[in-house]
Amino acid sequence: MATALRLLVVGEDALARAGLRALVEAAGNVVAAEAEPASQDADPASADAAVLDAGPSAAGLEALPRLVPHLPVLVVLWSEEHAREALGAGARGILRREGLPARLAAGLRAVAQGLLVVDPSLAEAVLRPGPPPLSPLAEPLTPRETEVLSLLVEGLSNRAIATRLGISEHTAKFHVGAVLGKLGAQSRSEAVSLAARLGLVVL
Repeated sequence: MATALRLLVVGEDALARAGLRALVEAAGNVVAAEAEPASQDADPASADAAVLDAGPSAAGLEALPRLVPHLPVLVVLWSEEHAREALGAGARGILRREGLPARLAAGLRAVAQGLLVVDPSLAEAVLRPGPPPLSPLAEPLTPRETEVLSLLVEGLSNRAIATRLGISEHTAKFHVGAVLGKLGAQSRSEAVSLAARLGLVVL
């Protein structure tokens, strides 16, 4: 009998996590655990792969910097808009929610084996010409902003950043906003991806 696939199901919405877990367990020979994107309780190193529900606003992608150093991640996207962002942040696979039952289990086993998985309906979005090469930042990050950026790479929340740096949550939120503004990013995961492309951080 083949070794069971150890899977981590990550998502903000408990019902979405339960639905994804039910889908993969229905395929058989899967051991699954659930975690919220900001949770530090689940150990990524204990799984063979993860499936991440990006959510309708793609806020779930903020968990990628914490997950991708430890295991391959397949992202379930609600629209093609964030396909390139997900791959740029280190996802090994992207699937649309539509048609998911037929593709999820196979996609997870593929990424666990080191393959790249792209939903056919997302291929055009991924293969379109990307943005022009990034220019150096017009305004460099301050030492404190650089510290905050390194904690964003770890996937920490504003509250966790505040605790780590010994500052208020309001101040942490201000610094995160400054980092996103200087990088021209719309989300934390995009900021991490852009920072990596600029050589400011190593993923």
